Amino acid sequence: MTDPDRNVRSQLAFARLLPKLFRGGQAFVGVEASLSGLSDEQAAARPQGLPHSVAELVAHVNWWNRWMLDIIEMGQAQPYPKAAAETWPSVTAADWPRVKNEFYELLARIDPHAARPDLANPVNHEETIGELLADMALHTAHHFGQIVAVRQALGAWPPPGGGDTW
Repeated sequence: MTDPDRNVRSQLAFARLLPKLFRGGQAFVGVEASLSGLSDEQAAARPQGLPHSVAELVAHVNWWNRWMLDIIEMGQAQPYPKAAAETWPSVTAADWPRVKNEFYELLARIDPHAARPDLANPVNHEETIGELLADMALHTAHHFGQIVAVRQALGAWPPPGGGDTW
């Protein structure tokens, strides 16, 4: 038998944890700090030996966050892209302000979904709303770890507000 109080507590814990997963917290540097203080040229620079720039990584995160949010908000499954390359938009230094703003706009769209009472409902090829939100958070955190590495390679780390350097 399911304990309704336990379900409520679990729901509240997820609602508190989700914003931390997207924005950073005790375990890793937050996204705002990770993106702060970069010039357009630094954001678009691809360091020697690394496959992506900061701007390309953020544009890729935006692509997937938009795709998953559209599924959650429309309440229906969407086809997966035919190739991974479709999820890596071309980005220039001139695009960086738009890409960064879009990231924050998408992040704001995520917040209301953390406390939804229907997180266990399937919405995309058997994935639940909660699973999609968790996938978004983990995917974002993964690529923001890469952003720190790119910034380190560019000599643009730590950001002005500080960041873990160990």
